[in-house]
Amino acid sequence: MRPVGALPPASVLVTGAAGHLGREIVVRLRARGVRVRGLVRREPGAAPPLGVAWAVGDLTDRAAVRAALAGVDAVLLIWPLPETGEPADALVAELAAFAPRVVQVSSTAVDDTALRQSDPIVQVHADMETLLREAGVRPVVLRSDTLASNALGWAGQLRAGDVVAGPETARTAVVDERDVADAAVSALLAEDGRLTCGPHLLTGPQVLERADQVALLGTALGRRLRFEPVPAELAAARMRADGRPERLVSALVEAALGRRGSDLVTDHVRRLVGRPAGGFGAWALDHAACFPPVRRG
Repeated sequence: MRPVGALPPASVLVTGAAGHLGREIVVRLRARGVRVRGLVRREPGAAPPLGVAWAVGDLTDRAAVRAALAGVDAVLLIWPLPETGEPADALVAELAAFAPRVVQVSSTAVDDTALRQSDPIVQVHADMETLLREAGVRPVVLRSDTLASNALGWAGQLRAGDVVAGPETARTAVVDERDVADAAVSALLAEDGRLTCGPHLLTGPQVLERADQVALLGTALGRRLRFEPVPAELAAARMRADGRPERLVSALVEAALGRRGSDLVTDHVRRLVGRPAGGFGAWALDHAACFPPVRRG
């Protein structure tokens, strides 16, 4: 579908371009003929697609950010989870100086009435929203619910058996990252004044527990999968063993323990892209090939 009042900018900088969501946004921008610069921490092994250029650097490196922003008309901003603990002030200052259109991906878990958010991950999103507003950037804020692509992290466990083990997490209307990407592209390409700053709350059509997601994935794979909750301490130990940074491990555990379930379901995906949000079951069918069969012997 043509984005609302489509007027493609000459060039868009996509931060987090190597991630699941970032890649989907890059593909969609290129399909609309937009030149894309993807900011990545390290250059991918493969050459970028036609019309895409890699900018190698970190969002906490002011010089790298300044170089990446040169000549772009719009920015898709995905601020990293609290892995580094680095402040965002330098990035925000550069955005204010260059004054591109900014579309920020945030979280539906942000509570505008709270002095402090439920956990460090949500706090990072809320703090970034505040920093951008106070700097006069006025981004279009897309608050996304839990991304369906998080389930791709279960592939290793499902290669070993039919159990997904992890900390119990709050119920939420899991959203397909492709829907978030479509909404982001619509916001990036909309004519000035045709889209409010939001926040736009992007959810899937159905509130799901973690066990519900696992069951729906099992249906897509033709397997009887089950979710096995484990204590937060054990989950943290496993994440450390996988090599995740300690700051991120602590934040994920606090999120599992402190975040409340949400029954929020909105039609904001439809408002932005002209069709309803897809469900997790459809996402699972489309991504079945990402989950290899159980390894035997």
